[in-house]
Order: sequence, then structure tokens, then C-alpha cells
Amino acid sequence: MVRRLPRRVFVVTSPEIWALWSKAFLRSFAEPPVTLFLPAGEEHKTVKSVERQLREMVRAGGDRGSLLIAFGGGIVGDVGGFVAATFMRGIPYVQVPTTFLAQVDSSVGGKVGVNLPEGKNLVGNFLQPRAVFADTSVLGTLPDRELRAGLMESVKAGIIRDRSLVRFMEEHADQVLEREPKALERVIAASIRMKADVVRQDERESGLRMILNFGHTVGHALEQATRYKAMLHGEAVGWGMVAALALARRRGTITGAQMERMEKLIYRYGPLPRLKVPAGRVMAATGRDKKNVGGVRRFVLPLGIGDAGIVDDVSPQELEAAVKYMLVRSRTASGCWN
Repeated sequence: MVRRLPRRVFVVTSPEIWALWSKAFLRSFAEPPVTLFLPAGEEHKTVKSVERQLREMVRAGGDRGSLLIAFGGGIVGDVGGFVAATFMRGIPYVQVPTTFLAQVDSSVGGKVGVNLPEGKNLVGNFLQPRAVFADTSVLGTLPDRELRAGLMESVKAGIIRDRSLVRFMEEHADQVLEREPKALERVIAASIRMKADVVRQDERESGLRMILNFGHTVGHALEQATRYKAMLHGEAVGWGMVAALALARRRGTITGAQMERMEKLIYRYGPLPRLKVPAGRVMAATGRDKKNVGGVRRFVLPLGIGDAGIVDDVSPQELEAAVKYMLVRSRTASGCWN
């Protein structure tokens, strides 16, 4: 079989990543690709940004034989993947994630899309990348806060499906946070392996894949309630996991000792920002989560350490109690900052 090279290569990236890594990136190309810049920030993860990039691709001579490379963090990957999914009804694309969160989570699984003012990731599609290249060397320029926020997705991965990853992250927290290569590679590989296994069994999120949303129901609500300006995505997921743990403990799916252990791990990879948002606003935002069906709020709850399940009968009273616990912990826990 003869493999045809793409007639035109496009790279979606942020100005900041391009300034840091363009020289190393371009060494892989005989001819430079067409660069499409996406400004940093959740506020640019929009349909308007997608339209702008699609029009740039048309003007640059893109066609069905083109290839798109998403070179950046999670927002670049989500937007770039959605551009690839919609240009000429779909062209192949490659993920080159440059943040820890993107390497362990958003670049794997094929979910692509953008936000609407009414909620996060409400417009999107599924398009599996042809390849994902996760190079730990690019993490050397990643701010410490970004690294810690990304690590929340690995904490999530361990809690829902990999008890050994939880144990490793507990025992080697210093090495991970100090960016020792072997420790980072161990966490990244385990996180990707877990997610890839889940996606392989349920690509379209009809069942098992929903466990990957642990912490995201309340996390996404926090992001929306604070207009995506108060915290990073991983930080919101961290608090969302705390709320889910409180709900799980209330229901008896985990013991008090298990809750304490998991919550301690979350704070160990913090600090998380203190929350200054009313409980009612957070609760209202959960009602607009894309995982809801027929007005029913779906939650992922741990069933121990390394196991999780999905529930769809959470009452408003249970949700309110969990959100209030989270808000109180944001004022009292040691792993938080103002």
C-alpha cells in the first residue's frame, strides 16, 4: 500500500507555544506548515475561533488531502481537532500536546469541540487523532500551577480505575512535582493507558466512558459559574472531585477513611484556589451539563479506590450538601490558596 503525503499541512497552535518551541517543531518538516494561531484562554474556545481558522485554511489552499496538527494545550487540541472534524467534512489530524493535562487526558480519546455561553463543550464531535506525540521535554517550560492542575486528571485516573497509580502518586509526590522524568513518565503512561482502555471499550460515551467525567459535573459548573476566569480546568476538576467524594460518602459507596485518603491526595497536588461563588449558582450550572439526559443529573461516584460507578438519582438536597461541603473545604483545607 502506497501512503500519500498530505498535500498541505496546517498547525494550530498558540503564540506562546510557537515562540517557545517553533524551532524544534519545524525541524521535522522539509517545508514549513501553514500556521494558524489560537490565542490562549478558555474564552477563545468558541465557534467564532473555529470559523476563523476554517476560512484561513480555505484561503491557504486546504483540501481533503490536508493534514492538521494540534500543537499546544487542551484548548488548542479541542479546537484544532474540531476544525479537522469539520473542514471538508473531516480531514486527518495529529495531537502534539504541550501541557501535562493535555498529555494525560484531552489529547487521548477523540473528543473535540468548543464552548457556548450556555455551557462547556456543548458543540463538538468525535474524531480520533492519527497519532499522539507526548514529549515530556516540553513540560520544562510549563508553569508550576499548570503542572499541578494537569495532575488532577491523573489523580482522577487513579481514583476511578487504577489503585496502583494512586499509591504511586502518594509515595512519589515529591519526585512528580519536582518533574523527575521517570516519575512523570510513569504517571503519564498510566493515565494514558487507563483512558485508552476505557475509550477502546466505549468510544462514544454510551456507558463505561462516562466514568472519565469524575469530578467534571461540578467542575464544569464551577468554570461556568465563574465565567472561566477564576481557575484552571484541572483546578475546577479537583474541587469537583471533592464534591463527588462528599456525595459518595453520604451515600456510603466509600468509607470515611477512603474519603480522607483521596481528598488528601487531591490537596497534595494542589494548591487549589479558594472558592468565592454561591452554592446556588454552582447547582444551577450543573443542570446545563452536557452529560444530563432528560433533565436528570448524572454523577460519577467512587466505589472505593480504583473503582467508580454512575448514578442518575442524585437529589437536589444531596447535591446542595456536596457543593456546600466543597465550599467549606475551600476555606479550611490546607491545600488551598486565596
